[in-house]
Amino acid sequence: MARSEPLPFTPLDAWLPLYRNLLIVAGPCSVENRHQLETTAKELAQLKRVPVLRAGVWKPRSRPGHFEGVGAEALPWLQEIKKETGLKIAVEVAQPRHAELCLKHDVDILWLGARTSVNPFMVAEIARAIKGSGVAMMIKNPVSPDLQLWVGSIERIFLAGSNKIIAIHRGFHGYHKSRYRNIPLWNIPLTLKKELPGIPVICDPSHIAGDRRWIKEIAQKAMALKMDGLMIESHHKPEHALTDPMQQITPAELKTLLNQLLTPEKKDEPEKYLAELRALIDDKDNELLELLVERFQLVEEIGIIKKKKKISILQPDRKNDISTDRREKGTTLGLNPDFIDQLLTILHKESVKIQQTINKSTTKQLNN
Repeated sequence: MARSEPLPFTPLDAWLPLYRNLLIVAGPCSVENRHQLETTAKELAQLKRVPVLRAGVWKPRSRPGHFEGVGAEALPWLQEIKKETGLKIAVEVAQPRHAELCLKHDVDILWLGARTSVNPFMVAEIARAIKGSGVAMMIKNPVSPDLQLWVGSIERIFLAGSNKIIAIHRGFHGYHKSRYRNIPLWNIPLTLKKELPGIPVICDPSHIAGDRRWIKEIAQKAMALKMDGLMIESHHKPEHALTDPMQQITPAELKTLLNQLLTPEKKDEPEKYLAELRALIDDKDNELLELLVERFQLVEEIGIIKKKKKISILQPDRKNDISTDRREKGTTLGLNPDFIDQLLTILHKESVKIQQTINKSTTKQLNN
């Protein structure tokens, strides 16, 4: 979609109540039954800080046999809750039929999940289903770290006639170990804001974290990077939740979290900019640590092969080739040559230590 001018997205404050200039969206990962939904919704409404109730009516699961939501049965419940509490309702849709049912039941906001936004064919089908309705849409980033897929999903929905669009940063799937469920990769939502000026971008700390222990620190980084709001999963009894119990918090815990996050801080502009830069540095440090884990996993595999083939752990020629190559590449990139040498020395020592451990453990197993 060639653009000469920015897309005219409707500003958040023109159609949604904000809390401290932020949009707060909260609610259960999945609707389990009427009592659970009503109890959670009423407790959230009492906070006077959450204008939008998120509710997973249909739950796309990786494998069959797990709870997949109560389905369309929950839509009349949501209609009644909307009238009783004044909350706006947001529901995830993964098929055109989902979207059609939501429109019939006065759902205020539809959202595309990460498994849907990664599929341009399905996004196009849903766009056709909502065409001309003007319904508000929230669009999560795809599971893969592909900015253009995310942009494409937003453009398809915009072309269907919706100006009320919110992008949701929920992190990206990765194959390497991380304490987070999904990798934040903050540079991608920041680049999205530059590519689509004016689009509101909110953060979903629940899905990035996968564990309530990390929700606060992720939300803090989102605030430091000037995200436009938060989507947080909340359940009146998270320990009994049928989906993602570890990443949900109670409405009372949400209130405490928002108090901690949104307490006004007296910071001048340089301090705010420092906070943004430090959040990005934290992100890069996490990526470096995850890459180191992958690197040393490869070192372990090499150690096993060396042991089987009776190859010496120390390979001077290989070490010299690596040192020359990495020093040249690092220097070209602007890194200090002395720093490169020190880093390579540390990596080599740790690699040797890992392979020596493998050698000893393998020998011990053979002796036993």
